[in-house]
Amino acid sequence: MPAPVSIIIPTLNSAKTLGPMMAGLFEGMSTGLVCEVIFADGGSTDDTIKIGDELGVKIISCTKGRGTQMANGANAARGDWLFFVHSDTQLSKGWADIVLDHIQSNRKAGFGKLKFDANGFGAWFVAGWANIRSRLFGLPYGDQTLLISKQMYRSTGGYRDIPLMEDVAISNKIGRQKTALNFTATTGADRFVNDGWFRRGTKNLGTLALYYLGRDPNQLSHRYHR
Repeated sequence: MPAPVSIIIPTLNSAKTLGPMMAGLFEGMSTGLVCEVIFADGGSTDDTIKIGDELGVKIISCTKGRGTQMANGANAARGDWLFFVHSDTQLSKGWADIVLDHIQSNRKAGFGKLKFDANGFGAWFVAGWANIRSRLFGLPYGDQTLLISKQMYRSTGGYRDIPLMEDVAISNKIGRQKTALNFTATTGADRFVNDGWFRRGTKNLGTLALYYLGRDPNQLSHRYHR
């Protein structure tokens, strides 16, 4: 039986986080779960491409933009299941067995439990709220990863070519056909640490609210990165 999962990683000057991230993926490769790892690169000028070449991953060059990059990666993938993982995210030990059990028994999409690579109340609170939000309202963000069958991915129309909220858009398309999986996705906290946990958290909530009120994602992107 061919390995069923293609891992798709959007990269953009991601060299400093690729080592730990890729180390955590090896268990999926060694167990025959993963058929390929794809870097969907948005124009890196650091050593991202060199590292990818050294590791033997498939590299797809495309226009910058996380939604666009992941869509291009998905189009190039040959696995029956697509696993989208951000380049600054590390998966907890044992994730491969959990993913394998899921795809053998369930056709729903799946996502992980969020954790930040930082300590303190802010990291605990923001991650805790994200995990409550994703379970109660079915709204995981991209930092929590997304495991989805290629068939379901295509039926949703895939990731949209928008500069922000691409993860919310596809999550809404999937609807309730997704479930929390019992592994942890530990992601970088730099943006929260630099901006302040409360300030960044409230900005994210405000951006989400404006998106649901119909604000153009291009306008939201300018607001978010301001």
